[in-house]
Amino acid sequence: MSKGKTIAEKILSDKSGVDAYAGQIVNAQVDYVMVNDVTGPIAFREFEELGMEPVRERMVLIPDHYVPNKDVASAEQAKEMREFARRWGIDNYFEVGRSGVCHQLMVDEGFAAPGRLIVGADSHTCTYGGLGAFSTGVGSTEAAAVFATGRLWFKVPESIKVNIKGSFRPGVGGKDLIIRIITDIGVDGATYKAFEFSGDISAVPVSDRLTIANMAIEAGGKAGIFPCDEMTEEYIKETVRGEWTSYEADPDAVYSAELEYDLSELEPMVAYPHLPENGRPVSEADVKIDQAWLGSCTNGRIEDLRIAAEVIKGRKVHPDVRFIVVPASPRVFNQAMAEGLLAIFMDAGAYVSGPTCGACLGGHMGILAAGERCVASTNRNFIGRMGHKDSEVYLAGPGVVAASAVAGKIVNPEKLEEVF
Repeated sequence: MSKGKTIAEKILSDKSGVDAYAGQIVNAQVDYVMVNDVTGPIAFREFEELGMEPVRERMVLIPDHYVPNKDVASAEQAKEMREFARRWGIDNYFEVGRSGVCHQLMVDEGFAAPGRLIVGADSHTCTYGGLGAFSTGVGSTEAAAVFATGRLWFKVPESIKVNIKGSFRPGVGGKDLIIRIITDIGVDGATYKAFEFSGDISAVPVSDRLTIANMAIEAGGKAGIFPCDEMTEEYIKETVRGEWTSYEADPDAVYSAELEYDLSELEPMVAYPHLPENGRPVSEADVKIDQAWLGSCTNGRIEDLRIAAEVIKGRKVHPDVRFIVVPASPRVFNQAMAEGLLAIFMDAGAYVSGPTCGACLGGHMGILAAGERCVASTNRNFIGRMGHKDSEVYLAGPGVVAASAVAGKIVNPEKLEEVF
């Protein structure tokens, strides 16, 4: 008799046509493969060596890392992507102006959906697990193989079950939960495993689910998967492309470990340099900052901008701080503009940018000098991640980022009144 399956096992079984369990190797059909302006050119060259026709309808090309191009080298990368898309007739190429941070655009443009198997030549492709997909990062050569065949081999991962109960207190969200998890198990605590979230899922907004799934890789995870529910369906109904299928874990599914978190017991967290596992309660922080950065595939959604705008409305950015706000996609930018959020940020003294990965990867538009400190809503704080090797990056949620921009130091929004 077959034993029960996790969501990861079910998706990989259906996509491969094999009755698959953790530890097996399967050759599975991929729904979409995505590359960006940094990882794409390598994939294009490898693909050309194969001498095959591409599976055009499954390919998504998104320039985002060095957008707008910051120098000749990045311009050449973008040109190579543009010419590849034209040569092969790739419809899903998103030129600057229609583009955004790749993982947000994959959601906005309806590529990400429950039950889909999606790979991307970017480590944070695991983001789409927030919608119930099995999505994971791959190398550029693997992406090239999917360009050619529409398939890729996978080792079916074991899953870690994360049981959620309760609900977030005001000012606490998905970023705080995932920093807490990574702090508890370490940056290698889920190596090649899938996080599967269960329990009081309805207490976690879909935008927060995307944030949590996005940072699964920061614990070494292969994927982070939330089951599809009515909130998921509502979130994607206006944008999703094509048909999709949701999966639920079986009651007798086997997990490598189980974790449990009471959301009501969490407080705002900040991850200190130089690893995401260095999480501490914001209440314990006493760190002056030079820059606050709001955006990225982790926390650049409209929900994040609303949280930050509520904190900073009627206040001013600290005179010693640069506050940079980067909506993650044109859709987010336009919605933020329509809601008056961009005006709130600019009135406070923030710099608002169009969609780009920019400083998150140490690219441009917010690079740090030696000795500077930044609190950011991004996902990584490795040495030199946002600039000089002697700079420091602190990871936090959007409310803390905005409050810190006002206070000049890392602070809980609830404590702003006490600062002045």
